[in-house]
Amino acid sequence: MSFRTPDPLHRLMLDDVRGAQKMLSGVARTTAMEGSRHLSSLVGAPVHLKCENLQRTGSFKLRGAYVRIAGLRPEERAAGVVAASAGNHAQGVALASSLLGVRATVFMPVGAPLPKVAATREYGADVRLHGHVVDETLAAAERYARETGAVFIHPFDHPDIIVGQGTVGLEILEQCPEVRTILVGVGGGGLAAGIGLAVKSVRPDVRVIGVQAEGAAAYPPSLAAGHPVVVESPVTMADGIKVGRPGDVPFALVQEYVDEVRTVSEDALSSALLLCLERAKLVVEPAGASPVAALLSDPTSFEGPVVAVLSGGNVDPLLLKRILRHGMSAGGRYLSLRLRVTDRPGVLATLLAVLTVADANVLDVGHVRTDPRLGLTEVEVELHLETKGPEHCVEVADALRDAGYTVLG
Repeated sequence: MSFRTPDPLHRLMLDDVRGAQKMLSGVARTTAMEGSRHLSSLVGAPVHLKCENLQRTGSFKLRGAYVRIAGLRPEERAAGVVAASAGNHAQGVALASSLLGVRATVFMPVGAPLPKVAATREYGADVRLHGHVVDETLAAAERYARETGAVFIHPFDHPDIIVGQGTVGLEILEQCPEVRTILVGVGGGGLAAGIGLAVKSVRPDVRVIGVQAEGAAAYPPSLAAGHPVVVESPVTMADGIKVGRPGDVPFALVQEYVDEVRTVSEDALSSALLLCLERAKLVVEPAGASPVAALLSDPTSFEGPVVAVLSGGNVDPLLLKRILRHGMSAGGRYLSLRLRVTDRPGVLATLLAVLTVADANVLDVGHVRTDPRLGLTEVEVELHLETKGPEHCVEVADALRDAGYTVLG
């Protein structure tokens, strides 16, 4: 199957999504739909998590990549395919090509996380590291396509990719027929366009809401302008949706089928990732956690039942460690304080005893004795504590003040 004629857009492309669903049978998993009691209590309505982080290769990308490559003509398959990606698309193209017996070359940035590079190679692709940013990697892949005749597999800007991703929408309707709102992360727009097309063609009453990181939000200004607008130097921890310009093909579909695109902060993204890990026991990358971040940011604004699409779970362990620390800090789970005390034996033990009673776990203690603002017999103590949330932070600070300490910051 390959999408060739965009008219009539509505009915033909819905049929293509259904055809893609048949094509992906036995290839892509029908991923689980998990309920979230915690998010449901915040929203005041049932909230379900569509776990594409548990898809083969760890994200939804396999769906579109397989449909795109399966639709190539024999002579195109013989020439091989090429892609550029820092992670999820690379792995999707690598596995899809391997399953279809097509030679794949994947360009990845020099600094791509080693687990993602290793996984792409293990799926059968020839991985070439080039460039330090995705734009340089993309240019190298396109140059390779021109020189060799290999077919360039775009991560989102092709109809076959979009109808493949749209199968997520059909699964949502099958698994949660009573759904009223679907939240989905948006980068280039392929997943949101596909889900919007599939869902709205069957259930126009369902609201489809896209979610972007504030530092990489190209869709709000693009939708306002009526055409794709470039956001220069997008910055976000959510590399899966860190795209500076919407794709031309998905943009038209997002305009038609997506009701709204919201933005979320980095704090909300890290808090959402932490929540998925702690409460749902799911490892989700920042881009995949963006719908949960939207729920945390404004929980009462969504009509339920709500489905949040967790689009991927491929997160580098080192980045995960930093994000979890950031998420715990944003959630009031860390507290840093400075106190000025008398520099004599036993003072620190007394201070720690107060913290023990307040049930704060001490992570680090520092002493400053050289600040000219300190008196001759004074020392400034820096405390880094693990706490249980914002209310506990206040309780710890109050306990220190009640014990006679001056909390400086």
